[in-house]
Amino acid sequence: MRYINNRAHFTIAEIQREFKISRATAIRDINEIQAMGFPLTTELGRGGGYFVLQNQYLPSARFTPDELKAIFISFIASKNSQLPYLQNRRSITEKLIGIASQTQQDELIELNNILLFENTNPANPNLLELDDAAPAELNQLISLAVRDRHLRVTYELSVGWPQLLDVYLLHIFNSNAQWLVEVYDFDTDEFRYLPVDMLRDSAISEQAMKWSEQEILSKKRLRARESNLIVKLDASGIQRFKRMHPPGIILSFTGMFQSSGIFNVQLDTTDMETLTYYADWLLFLGKGVEFERIPDELRVILEERLANLRLP
Repeated sequence: MRYINNRAHFTIAEIQREFKISRATAIRDINEIQAMGFPLTTELGRGGGYFVLQNQYLPSARFTPDELKAIFISFIASKNSQLPYLQNRRSITEKLIGIASQTQQDELIELNNILLFENTNPANPNLLELDDAAPAELNQLISLAVRDRHLRVTYELSVGWPQLLDVYLLHIFNSNAQWLVEVYDFDTDEFRYLPVDMLRDSAISEQAMKWSEQEILSKKRLRARESNLIVKLDASGIQRFKRMHPPGIILSFTGMFQSSGIFNVQLDTTDMETLTYYADWLLFLGKGVEFERIPDELRVILEERLANLRLP
């Protein structure tokens, strides 16, 4: 069935060669697959054979009880996480419960009541927030990026002021309940993080790439070495880093069992909004922070924050 599902057209002879079976066996197996509801049509003559109709349903799969629990738990853990391609969470939940036995169904429903995750509302575990739906442009970006990462996107930071950007997409990721794309902007020669909900009309770019993928990645590595903020973290700082951190920061572990780590960032010291955000975030990391390098402008803001925290 998987062999057929991956093809738009096939012949009995191809089935015979692939599975080393007789013509009669091949015809019998194809008839059984059709009887199961698989959408096939036949055409006689030269160039004929079997044609697979457009089918949106995948072949059936079997799961052990533990595998089904793992899939179900993974799905309920994603509540209010803006999953791409998710249109109807209730429908998928019902399908997962529907393939279980009565005893397993009771267990899955009880798991839904017992397990609470970061995005679960403790007062009502079944409550779905408005932000459970992903941004409208997210599916389009993912579909395009798996084919070609050189894209043309319209970025609208302010309503009525759209910008047409020629970019190379590096990553799509979710940070602090927001979907972002990391791109290299060919026009400005900058690496940028753009909110997906501010993008529209994405398409594969028709322009020639000014730089190859390897050259773009090389630029990124070189700029990372020019960082003006280098921070070391202990185990407690690492745990807080995992809970929340600005997009694009890569934490390198330097100690055994993730007992210590280090990250580096190049900050624009003229961007007060970014500096203020980093100051607040660095304070959130707690006592497990050691500065190896820090811009003077950021140091001043941190000192002001600490002065404001002193008791009268």
